[in-house]
Amino acid sequence: MSTHSREELGGRVLRLEDLVDYRAGTVASRMIVNNPAGSITIFSFDEGEGLSEHTAPFDAVVTILDGETEVWVAGETHQMKAGETIIFPANVPHALSAVTPFKMALVMIRG
Repeated sequence: MSTHSREELGGRVLRLEDLVDYRAGTVASRMIVNNPAGSITIFSFDEGEGLSEHTAPFDAVVTILDGETEVWVAGETHQMKAGETIIFPANVPHALSAVTPFKMALVMIRG
């Protein structure tokens, strides 16, 4: 995992999946951009970990960086793997669960 601070990441070539390590039995995250327009956070999930159903007031774009997950959006189930992206529309219920350990990038757009 890169030990550079958020500010030190600017202007560098990055492999997003290298910015957060897997941790047994848990979810880990690292916010790499945070400003009034939105944020980018990299997550790692151990197998069986996930996020319970919730909504967000803004659109969210999720790209799977490594591994496999099951995603639910408005009651519809999607199997996702590395290289795939899904958009969670604002105010629409969504959740996910790790089928294998997996990593994702979450881009939140505010406004």
